[in-house]
Amino acid sequence: MIKLSKEDFEKILNHAIKELPDEACGLIAGEKNGDDKIIKKVYLLTNIDHSNEHFSLDPKEQLAAVKDMRANGIVPLGNWHSHPESPSRPSEEDKRLAYDKTASYMILSLMNREEPVLNSFKISGDTAEKEELVIE
Repeated sequence: MIKLSKEDFEKILNHAIKELPDEACGLIAGEKNGDDKIIKKVYLLTNIDHSNEHFSLDPKEQLAAVKDMRANGIVPLGNWHSHPESPSRPSEEDKRLAYDKTASYMILSLMNREEPVLNSFKISGDTAEKEELVIE
């Protein structure tokens, strides 16, 4: 299970809407407790591809985020990105680029802006398994 605060969900959602029509992206960090992950901080990074079909995290921002995680005693848990025009599930490219099978890959669909959908996945090779996501 992965836990995300309502406040951090809103932070991701607002950033994703602001970045439209491009995909938005970032990192998630927090604590691991057995199989449970508790997100303590969400990082909003720049999509240097400026594309609505794929993203690349800004390397300088990524490094700054990792330094901030270390300074705050939290660990990287994964990343998040938005799908402006497609469902909240990993694309073939998302699967191909998922290099860490222990990471959580969160995808926010803005297909229906009135009802955004956020899901989290564990990805290993061609297999994407939905994680239980609790937003509270």
